[in-house]
Amino acid sequence: MSDEKTIRQPLDFEEYIRAGEPQKRERAYAWRTAIGLQAVDGLTVSDYLKETARRNIEGEITIDEAKKLIKTYYQSKTKREPDDDEKQEADQVSVNITEILNSPSFTFSITGLSGIHRQIFEGTFKFAGQFRQYDITKKEWVLRGDTVLYAPWQDIREALQYDLEQERQFLYDNLTMEQVAEHIAKFVSGIWQIHPFAEGNTRTTAVFTVKYLRSLGFQIGNELFSEHSWYFRNALVRANYQNVQKGITYDYTYINRFFGNLLLGEEHVLRNRYLIIEPNEELKREWEEILADEQTRKTTPATTPATTPATTPATSPASPRNMFWTDNEKILNLIKSIGNHQLSIKEMLAAVGLKDRMNFIDYTLNPAIKEGFVKQLYPDNPHHPRQKYLLTVKGVALLNELENTINTN
Repeated sequence: MSDEKTIRQPLDFEEYIRAGEPQKRERAYAWRTAIGLQAVDGLTVSDYLKETARRNIEGEITIDEAKKLIKTYYQSKTKREPDDDEKQEADQVSVNITEILNSPSFTFSITGLSGIHRQIFEGTFKFAGQFRQYDITKKEWVLRGDTVLYAPWQDIREALQYDLEQERQFLYDNLTMEQVAEHIAKFVSGIWQIHPFAEGNTRTTAVFTVKYLRSLGFQIGNELFSEHSWYFRNALVRANYQNVQKGITYDYTYINRFFGNLLLGEEHVLRNRYLIIEPNEELKREWEEILADEQTRKTTPATTPATTPATTPATSPASPRNMFWTDNEKILNLIKSIGNHQLSIKEMLAAVGLKDRMNFIDYTLNPAIKEGFVKQLYPDNPHHPRQKYLLTVKGVALLNELENTINTN
């Protein structure tokens, strides 16, 4: 059996992500997110886990084999180190999160949320998948020892049901891309504040968020959740804390900055020290300088174009990383043709003015689905006799942007 001394090389996620092999890239994204999320609870994974992750990314072992290796590794250890309990939790949770992120299945419901917690912490917590049955407080560093007011344990199920149903019925029509990102940030913030689980709440919320964003059409790389997981949690804390006596109100600034980077390709500075309440003069000054610098970069072009650009700023993405945009004219035309309707393939062909069904599917419809702009009405039954196609939330956001551009020109 391998041990921590058999590491062949450092685990370089960027190398796999840059390599361009789709399967390796997706597995690397999942592992990087899973490992990075352990920082939320101050945990780090073992070198053995990193080597196991590398082998899975390379395709040498399956995720099930990876899980068995981690379990056997700790069962067979003859000498326990002082930090083995924490590393064991981090290792087991990381491989479980990776398995979830690599799975296409997702259920937007209370059962789906509790199921994610159960999958993540099965074998780690006896209460995996169960809602807490007592009230909690947590001293927060960014609140200088104060706590967020979490939902009473008796109200957890009802509160979750309300938030999920409100989100399910929410209409994204006529929202700008920025408003879509802010709405999603607020929804995630509300789920986190309910704090359904005694432990592992933030890690569960993060995984649920990634899965939900994918269901909306966003093919996010997840690197922000791995590189800024601690910021993600602290931003949620600030969004759910108020102290009227001290003049502190709920502040979504920081969680909006996180989702702005994640979905809009923005480049906000994400540093935990700027989230501390009642900051000293030095922190205030640093924060004001950062905001001023970001505002300058937002309003000032990086370079002066020598010629008139082919597209106006209103119709081109603020950044190539923008999760809402595509330069594919066929997809843009399809999005405008579908609009707020549900169309069959025959109806879409007529709407875009094409006759070749296979050509349309190969070069327009399938790319639109792959990039997350269009989805099937019956995704679990692709050959449903009444199958229709409609825009995802991502597709609706881009449609809104395109319509706003037309109306302002």
